[in-house]
Amino acid sequence: MKIFRHYRDVPDACKGAVVALGNFDGVHLGHQALIGEARRLAVERGAPLGVLAFEPHPQEFFHPSPESFRLTPFRAKARLIAELGADLLFAQTFDAEMAAKSAQQFVLDVLVSGLGVGAIVVGEDFQFGKGRAGNTTVLSYMGEQEGFGVTIFKPVAIDGHGKISSTEIRDALKQGRPQDAARLLGHYWSVEARVEHGDKRGRTLGFPTANMRLVDCLKPAFGIYAVRAKILEDDRIIATHDGVASFGMRPMFKVDTPLLETYLFDFDGDLYGKHMAVELIAFLRPEAKLAGLDALKTQIAKDSADARKVLAASIHHGRA
Repeated sequence: MKIFRHYRDVPDACKGAVVALGNFDGVHLGHQALIGEARRLAVERGAPLGVLAFEPHPQEFFHPSPESFRLTPFRAKARLIAELGADLLFAQTFDAEMAAKSAQQFVLDVLVSGLGVGAIVVGEDFQFGKGRAGNTTVLSYMGEQEGFGVTIFKPVAIDGHGKISSTEIRDALKQGRPQDAARLLGHYWSVEARVEHGDKRGRTLGFPTANMRLVDCLKPAFGIYAVRAKILEDDRIIATHDGVASFGMRPMFKVDTPLLETYLFDFDGDLYGKHMAVELIAFLRPEAKLAGLDALKTQIAKDSADARKVLAASIHHGRA
């Protein structure tokens, strides 16, 4: 999959694509269905499949906050979109210049002159342009005028739900319900980061951990999780291990920022500096301050046994 950071950098050979437009935070089942419809049209037309997503998320531009709400940082989003078969990812910078474009300017500058789209696919609530003045009616009209197709895709519903919502997924993760989040995502939610050096206390207890800080993504509920960790190299999965992880402020050993500490079962190797994706499979218990190191060691052994049972019974969700 080719990635373009600006609409002015797209070569003629990559124009004429069928492009799915949206923010695609989480790349959940609704996003997957919309991109799937774009893929169907691309095959039908013999055209490349493209996805356009803004970086940063427009909400981060308009309402900056030290606490990130994103389900998927760019690297994770790009990997998930690539797995859906996209040939092109247009990761368009959302800045003051982009925010100031009228709906008409967005279509003419970005979609027509820049990307040279052959067709686009959007959700029925898609809005764009300064003040969100553009909608699917405007888009369809301009598509007719400028010669590109417009497909309005209806929201996907599962299990009696209405439209699948990234907000609902965020709420599930913040409340310690990763399995509910996975049901809406179609894959387990994961933390992706490089493994960094810690204080090596886990090693002395017989449970060495891989330490990761969450950057540019949502913080789930503090506590202990059954996890499945994927070791990545050049964004390819080279190994997968079950494990147990603690996320939080470490009540017994205070840290300044939340830390994810993952103990991989049946693993012996050096992970420092490696990129990992740690999927949260199930929430086991909240954080707790224990009586001492012996109590901590006993609790980790129990958490590990509980995690093994959960993971042995877990169902793999989609491309997780």
